Amino acid sequence: MQRLILATLSTLTLGITLASGANALKPLDLAAIAQNTQPTETVAIAQATGRFVTVQQEKATTGTASVVTENGQTYLVFDRAFSTANGPDVQVVLYADGVAVPVNIEGSNYAVVGDLQSFEGSQRYLVDASIDVNDYTAVAIWCREFDVTFGYAPL
Repeated sequence: MQRLILATLSTLTLGITLASGANALKPLDLAAIAQNTQPTETVAIAQATGRFVTVQQEKATTGTASVVTENGQTYLVFDRAFSTANGPDVQVVLYADGVAVPVNIEGSNYAVVGDLQSFEGSQRYLVDASIDVNDYTAVAIWCREFDVTFGYAPL
């Protein structure tokens, strides 16, 4: 019985090898495989970093903002030292009309990144792919309701 099983397996193996053609008998080229593989994870790279400056507010805006690219996507990242004044409808914006951001930016060249997640602590914002951060000179914390900038970080 064992001879019959071994003979059947040997025949099947030979048949599969012959059916698959000559490539089945070639050794693997590991160098070619290694050249065609791409990493599955990309390291985050900081493109620009700036410290927050307060704009005519009693409560200081502090901390650092960084533009980071990770896996082909761009993020604005605030460090854990970030803190700003409280207010309604506070937005994170990219500003393009100079390095210093004025108190009032309505009518200026800016792009809204999103609502402020928290008035203090580490935060991370995905920048929409339609926004080229290289076109902007600063990130600002801005109250849309009263058109008041709380602070900004030059990029």
